[in-house]
Amino acid sequence: MDFSLLIFLINIVSQIFIWIVVASSLVSFILPPYHPIREALDRIVDPFLNPIRRMMPQTGAIDFSPIVLCFVIWVLSNILIAIFRFLS
Repeated sequence: MDFSLLIFLINIVSQIFIWIVVASSLVSFILPPYHPIREALDRIVDPFLNPIRRMMPQTGAIDFSPIVLCFVIWVLSNILIAIFRFLS
């Protein structure tokens, strides 16, 4: 069975989500909290960032949870891709 389409989709979705996390982090420095673009990005990203923020220790004004989330997305996508490559 050929899983190349599924591998491609996993790769594309993970890359898009990583870019959304990066955009949300950068926009938070520029736009006010109630700007529609920032609210939309926060609605997408915050459900994934909040559990990480609860587990991580406070580091002051710097939030490292987007970096952790990007790393987790990257690791999970690579694991899934490796599994599907093994199965094909």
